[in-house]
Amino acid sequence: MRLKKQPNFIIQKEKIDKKGVCHKTSYTIIWQENYNLHFSFFWQDPKTKVLYWALPIKEIKKRYYQGDTFDLTVAVDHSYLAGPFAVSNCGKGGDIFKFIMEIEGVEFGDALRILAQKAGVELKPKFPEYEKLKTQRKRLYEICELATRFFEKQLESSKGKKVVEYLKNRGISEESIKKWRIGWAPEAWRGLSDFLVKKGYKNEEIESAGLAIKNESGNYYDRFRGRIIFPVFDLNSQVIGFGGRIFEKEDEGLAKYINTPNTLLYDKSKVLYGLDKAKVEIRKKDFCILVEGYTDVILAHQIGISNTVAVSGTNLTLDQLRILKRYSNNLILGFDMDIAGDSATKRTIAISQIEGFNLKILPLPKDQDPADVISKNPEEFKNLVEKSISILDFYFQSAFSSFDKNTPEGKREISKMLLPPIKRIQNKIEQAFWIRELARRLEVSESYVEEELAKVKIEEEQIGLEEGEAISLPPKSRKELLEERLIVLLLKNLEKVNKIEDENLEFFSQPIKEIILNLKNEKTPFLKNLSSEANEKFNYLALKAEIEEIDLENIDSEIDFCISEIQCIEIKSRLEEIGQKIREAEKEKDFEKLKELSQQFNNLSKQLSKLKKK
Repeated sequence: MRLKKQPNFIIQKEKIDKKGVCHKTSYTIIWQENYNLHFSFFWQDPKTKVLYWALPIKEIKKRYYQGDTFDLTVAVDHSYLAGPFAVSNCGKGGDIFKFIMEIEGVEFGDALRILAQKAGVELKPKFPEYEKLKTQRKRLYEICELATRFFEKQLESSKGKKVVEYLKNRGISEESIKKWRIGWAPEAWRGLSDFLVKKGYKNEEIESAGLAIKNESGNYYDRFRGRIIFPVFDLNSQVIGFGGRIFEKEDEGLAKYINTPNTLLYDKSKVLYGLDKAKVEIRKKDFCILVEGYTDVILAHQIGISNTVAVSGTNLTLDQLRILKRYSNNLILGFDMDIAGDSATKRTIAISQIEGFNLKILPLPKDQDPADVISKNPEEFKNLVEKSISILDFYFQSAFSSFDKNTPEGKREISKMLLPPIKRIQNKIEQAFWIRELARRLEVSESYVEEELAKVKIEEEQIGLEEGEAISLPPKSRKELLEERLIVLLLKNLEKVNKIEDENLEFFSQPIKEIILNLKNEKTPFLKNLSSEANEKFNYLALKAEIEEIDLENIDSEIDFCISEIQCIEIKSRLEEIGQKIREAEKEKDFEKLKELSQQFNNLSKQLSKLKKK
């Protein structure tokens, strides 16, 4: 078809190829063209472990064809990948790196490592400790995998069978037990440790994996004993840590849950339980449900709500939010929401707002968690997801039901509860709506609400930021990030500064515009005639350029991309402003102004269209 010639087309029945991949239906298309095919690359789905054949397709385009055509339907458990790839139903496309980034939900560096591993290519960093670190990580992965198998095997014991029965009574199916690799840690002090030592691993390594503890006498014993084990996975579905729930000894004063401490593989502040299985669905549905417990996640996935994840042995952190933001800006919080008294809840809401998430609350029945609701009635939980309410609606409901709006004290307490979350709203139009709503319901002037809002300070102490988290607040806009990246690229190759034409300087923020003009005039990275704001920004970016390694071969295309995207973002912003002015002119019936604004809008639209075609 690609050659505008009718190909030989053969359909065969189910067969198993040389790699052991089962094809329900095999299609053979023979072209009259000389080309070399390489069938050595396969991609394995991390969830199902199914292998998929990666076709070396060079391009996918619509072209005119005369002759017979065929609609090929591929079963859901079987598909072909290509680089460059294209997806017909949603229009996404890109190169093989983009494909892995999309399907795995990872950044470029992780996609590069995954592909390098599949292709048998070794990525060699420049620091000498790499080989030692690589060996340590590899052995820790091996220990975690063997430990998981050990825990799974224990379910076959007499006590393990009781655990399985308990899990089934909680609503967890046999299939889910296997899917999530749930296991049982026997009560023996060195059951797991002895098993791993026999496999060739040292006690020190088992401790480094977070699975053993060293006592004062220098002896090692198992961290997890007499507990139901929930393995924690990284984004590639490799086991990196564990959570253990007490079983049949809850009255002995032991902690209900214990977790792996931070290790070389596992950092609880950067891990979300279930994200490896939820990431594609989160991206597809464009929202994530965040819950507290392992069982909440497992049961939600079991009833088809697969865009659910849980915090992993910690309060929600900024790092976890930034990982989630790769997949969606929309977050539904599915746990107890005591905003009046629980500081952890306040912190979760605050940092989510600061990171720019669109927050909703799952209206759970009192004293029930998602697992409780799902166990009793799965359909009720699905309905609750549909009925999720915005975080500000939830705040308003809580505040006005807790205090009397008709008394001065009540008005004060209501405003005290509502002003901080309103302050954190990044969109000024949305913020203005809630200011107006609060003023209306308190029966006071909007100006008074605005005066009190100005007094509110969003400080670290108020939201309980962890050490080191405050340096990234508030988050930078995409335009800011692109501008900073552009300056770093220009500092790596000053000759490229002329790529920015003078008439396009208007699209940049004032400090960046000032830096670019100085770079053009001075032709040196040592700038002197800068304002204090521009100088502070330049010093930061100059240091960043100094320490960051950049592929100089692709620097031209990356600079062009940054310039084009900055222009697009600014033009879109101006179109929004003009659109608002057009609506105002229509209301005022100012037809002369309307004509002028419409012309500006059309000119900018044409400009934007040209940029998108580049």
